[in-house]
Amino acid sequence: MKKPSSKIREEIARLQEQLKSAETREAERIGRLALRAGLGEIEIDEGELQAAFEEIAGRFRGRGEKTIGRKGAGAGSDAGVSATKVAAGAAADGAGEV
Repeated sequence: MKKPSSKIREEIARLQEQLKSAETREAERIGRLALRAGLGEIEIDEGELQAAFEEIAGRFRGRGEKTIGRKGAGAGSDAGVSATKVAAGAAADGAGEV
């Protein structure tokens, strides 16, 4: 049986909230780790910091990927938010919010 469009919209809204919560938790976790490592005290360009995070992510993934972009964004695009960019933003302002 097909779901009515209103039910599908409700489900999408619920899933978007879950995604937002998960991204916030991940950003806060990475931000806390970055602050413990002293990144909050270092004056570094956000682009350089993001590149360093991408290098670390690639090392732990075990392959040459650089970003985990969304919506088909390229590595240099601001259209997608990468996990490393979120981490860099959380480390830079110390708030840990997305």
